[in-house]
Amino acid sequence: MTNDRPPRERVVLAHRRGARMIRTRVEVQEQTEVGDALVRGLVRAQLGLALRLAAVVMCVVVAIPVGGSAFPALESLAVFGIRLNWLLLAVLMYPLLYVVGRFYIKLAEQNERDFIRVVDDEP
Repeated sequence: MTNDRPPRERVVLAHRRGARMIRTRVEVQEQTEVGDALVRGLVRAQLGLALRLAAVVMCVVVAIPVGGSAFPALESLAVFGIRLNWLLLAVLMYPLLYVVGRFYIKLAEQNERDFIRVVDDEP
């Protein structure tokens, strides 16, 4: 049995030949209108992320006293001589802030990687 198939050939649908080459890295460095728009997009994405996560933290912080006033039995409950709402505010907030901070760093770095991918014109 012989193998009469021709050798494999790489097929490329489109070659980029300089006429349409996007120079986004240069545009960002030279602060052209396109580069400025890209940087503003990154800043806007980072600000939106920070505001959304801050809103989550504020909702949790506000929910503790509101829950205490909505349910008076919980407000008067004491653990180790400390009222439960104060204990939650004192103990629950640090792990919450740590987790939200780590999550922010992860998402902010993802935004920056996406920006670099756009600037470097990677697929």
